[in-house]
Amino acid sequence: MRRHPRTRSSTGPGMAAAAEGVPETHREEPVRDDAAVETAEEAREPAEADITELCRDMFSKMATYLTGELTATSEDYKLLENMNKLTSLKYLEMKDIAINISRNLKDLNQKYAGLQPYLDQINVIEEQVAALEQAAYKLDAYSKKLEAKYKKLEKR
Repeated sequence: MRRHPRTRSSTGPGMAAAAEGVPETHREEPVRDDAAVETAEEAREPAEADITELCRDMFSKMATYLTGELTATSEDYKLLENMNKLTSLKYLEMKDIAINISRNLKDLNQKYAGLQPYLDQINVIEEQVAALEQAAYKLDAYSKKLEAKYKKLEKR
């Protein structure tokens, strides 16, 4: 039977423990299964037919994996393409809305420009009314003074 390199020598457990300065009762060696170590060393290579079948299986699975990866990437690009098309349509709608707003703003500006002479006339009339109102207040104040003088003269 072959010994594992880390197993104890034939000198015995007491001597190895004494050599290290540890009492024999406190020293514990791990239990080794020499049979398991020997069977692990006796691995055999698979037969040539098994290797061929394993290679075919591996290539088949790799092809399936790569096909899945490429399909996923292709689907991602299709999704991006659809998103780009929808975004483009949305921007076209927004462009149409902006054009309509611009057209309506130009129409409003033209209408305002057409109304501007009338608005100017209204401002002139408003100023004249304000001046006429001031004249009316002055006339009213003067007439009150005259009335007061007339009553004063009438009493005499």
